[in-house]
Amino acid sequence: MAAKLRVGVIFGGRSGEHEVSLVSASSILNALDRSRYDVIPIGITRQGKWVSSGHALGLLKERTGLDHEPEKFLVPEPGRQGLVPASGSLESSQPLDVVIPIVHGTYGEDGTLQGLLELANIPYVGAGVLGSALGMDKILQKGLFVQAGLPVAKYLWFLSVTCKEQPEKVAAAIPRRLRYPLFVKPANTGSSVGITKAHNRAELLKGLALAAEFDRKVIVEQGVRDIREIECGVLGNNDPEASVLGEVVPSNEFYDYDAKYVDGKTNAVIPAKLPKSVSDNVRRMAVKAFRALDLAGMARVDFFVSKRSNRICLNEVNTLPGFTSISMYPKLWEATGLSYPQLLDRLIALAIERHREKNSIRTEYQPKQEWYKSGD
Repeated sequence: MAAKLRVGVIFGGRSGEHEVSLVSASSILNALDRSRYDVIPIGITRQGKWVSSGHALGLLKERTGLDHEPEKFLVPEPGRQGLVPASGSLESSQPLDVVIPIVHGTYGEDGTLQGLLELANIPYVGAGVLGSALGMDKILQKGLFVQAGLPVAKYLWFLSVTCKEQPEKVAAAIPRRLRYPLFVKPANTGSSVGITKAHNRAELLKGLALAAEFDRKVIVEQGVRDIREIECGVLGNNDPEASVLGEVVPSNEFYDYDAKYVDGKTNAVIPAKLPKSVSDNVRRMAVKAFRALDLAGMARVDFFVSKRSNRICLNEVNTLPGFTSISMYPKLWEATGLSYPQLLDRLIALAIERHREKNSIRTEYQPKQEWYKSGD
């Protein structure tokens, strides 16, 4: 019998999506096949402390007992490839075969955690450092989408310090280029944290102030009227595939944090009822967006489709979509024919595949002369 893979599931973290991460992790931990995997829960507290034990998830949810939990961390050394107790020696490290980083938001989804895993040379699920960073930054990804010929809504962006110090000036400049209603967002958050919809100047000023609290950049997008919110899952590495489409029918005026997680009234229609030509176009664009950001493993690509004309507008890409029991990404793949446990199996396989490809690339070069040994 083949040895089980040691799978580390990292969750929690220092972001506004801490709670979402815990719920995603709970679903993943329950669904991983214990006959194939030895599962290692790894929690990161709001303060950044790493803990690993069978009850790490419960401790983070209750926010108690964490001070007495032994701290562990990943060493950025390729020879270790695992967790090391903070109070122990490097020799007591626990090697990991692959990691599922389900830390949504900053310090997890933005390339920082992926960079640590790259230094440690551990395979991990999802996009790499560059793709993760681009997937979090709504401003940079839109620029790449435009370059790739993908349709996006009109937008402007500002430094948060400008929004704080000169709010009236910013609020006066925006209506010259964009029309109400407007969506005001931090450039680097997910789960609709810090996002507001502005119908007038007063709401715009409030939205700018709120968004500026969550990131150093703020993006203001032209609201698209009379639209349907359509989402598509993408899965793969070099040859990504698109799932069936789903439509989000939010309980609130737009798909905000409460509509996603709290009130339980948002509906998802899967598959979305769209003409085949429109569905095919959305799925094609989803794969193109995935490639434009150099992504890997998985992503959820969100679109707006006009109710009258079926005109398509690409909203954004989420490189680490929610994995809760009500999350769209696993639901989309289940409707496509891949169950939740099978989806996790596939993502783990893709992580290992990509890691092997990366390790086949040369990282050393031997100069013809040892010129670097001379001089001071």
